[in-house]
Amino acid sequence: MELSMIMILVLILVLVLSAIFFLHSWNSPKAMEGIPGTLGWPVVGESFSFISEFSSPAGIFSFMNKRQQRYGKVFKSYVLGRFTVFMTGREASKILLTGKDGMVSLNLFYTGQQVLGPTSLLQQTGQAHKRLRRLIAEPLSVDGLKKYFQFMNNLAIEMLDQWPGRTVFFTLKVIGNMIMSLEPTGEEQEKFRANFKLISSSFASLPFKIPGTAFHNGIKARNRMYAMLDSTISKRRNGEGFQQDFLESLLKKHSKDASEGDEDDDNKLTDKQLKDNILTLLVAGHDTTTAALTWLIKFLEENPAVLERLREEHREIQDGRKDGSSLTWSDVNNMPYTNKVINETLRRATILPWFSRKAAQDFEIDGYKIKKGWSINLDVVSIHHDPEVFPDPQKFDPSRFDEPLKPLSFLGFGNGQRMCPGINLAKLEICVFIHHLVCRYKRSSRWAILLLQSIQHQILGSYTSNLTLYPPLQVETSGEK
Repeated sequence: MELSMIMILVLILVLVLSAIFFLHSWNSPKAMEGIPGTLGWPVVGESFSFISEFSSPAGIFSFMNKRQQRYGKVFKSYVLGRFTVFMTGREASKILLTGKDGMVSLNLFYTGQQVLGPTSLLQQTGQAHKRLRRLIAEPLSVDGLKKYFQFMNNLAIEMLDQWPGRTVFFTLKVIGNMIMSLEPTGEEQEKFRANFKLISSSFASLPFKIPGTAFHNGIKARNRMYAMLDSTISKRRNGEGFQQDFLESLLKKHSKDASEGDEDDDNKLTDKQLKDNILTLLVAGHDTTTAALTWLIKFLEENPAVLERLREEHREIQDGRKDGSSLTWSDVNNMPYTNKVINETLRRATILPWFSRKAAQDFEIDGYKIKKGWSINLDVVSIHHDPEVFPDPQKFDPSRFDEPLKPLSFLGFGNGQRMCPGINLAKLEICVFIHHLVCRYKRSSRWAILLLQSIQHQILGSYTSNLTLYPPLQVETSGEK
């Protein structure tokens, strides 16, 4: 039902945006005429085909593959109200992800731009992006994550004990605690979760700030979230409620309030920048990790041999702790097969099926000239399902990662200047949760359905979701713990 409503809203958005654009012109930029492809029907372009095939079992791969066979690795289209150049392959990845700094920027939809704010890391390019990334990187480093490990570990144990019949909010509670030391239960946690749900839902909404609409509700929830942060920031600056969390780290080293002036200080963040980027980390750090964890459970249920080998690795870790102690930091750094399972999950499911970019300057790719201002989508699904790199690409096979892959053939966490800054956090969360899951639950079918029941509703409402890429999971609900 939620997926159907999202599709309806997206279709309405497409029609509205397309109609507005059509009033001005229905001709693609003249420079785009040399690029193969079709714009589809007037006003709507190929949007209906795009949405219909995105919701099919083959997902976005079907839409891309048909046109790649006809036009090649680079083709144009008109979808979701935008003239867009689609491209795939390692050469495209090299240019768009690791090319000259400032060549492209992220291409968020209007709603995402408004909700995240103008100073979000996702809206910066060139030196501004590099500076912001440097200032927020330290708490997300391997050393920076060590102090959150025990909370994460204890939370996973607690949630698995209480799991049957309840909703799991593991990743959201982890990141809430990391950022501002939110307790996993209580009134503040409930407010935080309620606001976050509205914010996340607003990314796929119509861009009308009318009371009652998802976009309006998302902006209001964003403002309430910022009010919570303002209150916490004020208390911290007054010496109240000191915590060793992400917010404290930024306040101590990199933050200034408006009264300090010196807006051009290269080593300081204003409160506006701080709040915009905390929200960015919340959204980016929760949705993708939640989706990855769900897909990982699904693939394990479908591949018992992989599950058994994974369980053996974690049982060896468990048996190695003779004193009966819980998981340790050094244990997490000794899970080679688990990391291969994570990578294969990200390859097979491709949580972010494409990277949307906007050309910040003119450049050329595969002999085609791309002009400043054009929308560009890098098709990641086709890269992850290239049979020349991944034989039998539909098969779930973690052994693909036994040997190093060709550069830019795997983009599970992106690459280059915009590689996911939360890569270490995501892997840590998944490793901790999976360890306790496979050590405590014996039958995959039992915990697969439990996990899907717990977090599927979050993924269906996520703007980064790709749950429709494959058929729904069908499992037995009976079985032993």
